[in-house]
Amino acid sequence: EVHLVESGGGLVQTGGSLRLSCSASGFAHGDYVLGWFRHVPGMSHATEGISCISKRDGTTYYADSVRGRFTISNDNAENMMYLEMNNLKPEDTAIYVCKAHPFSSPYLGCVGGMDYRGKGTLVTVSS
Repeated sequence: EVHLVESGGGLVQTGGSLRLSCSASGFAHGDYVLGWFRHVPGMSHATEGISCISKRDGTTYYADSVRGRFTISNDNAENMMYLEMNNLKPEDTAIYVCKAHPFSSPYLGCVGGMDYRGKGTLVTVSS
């Protein structure tokens, strides 16, 4: 069973940086897409797929809202996925959730949603 656990959230000032981590294990094969989604606390129905990456070939997708500021990476040997977030803005305040889905692509995964998810970690950007 796929198991996802996020860490690294916290409080940061506008313009600051944070790195989120996702421990990702239990995959039956290597053809999964991993991704970071976010939603404002209390609004889980309005989730945004901000960045996704293929475990198989490392291809990535970024939403317009984070492209150029966030960098996603994956370490298959360590079963870890990361999201490096720079130049953070108050509108980046959200619960960030690590997700996974088999046999997909980064774009489709981020846009269409994923089967497996962690519990999330809160990122708060103060103005």
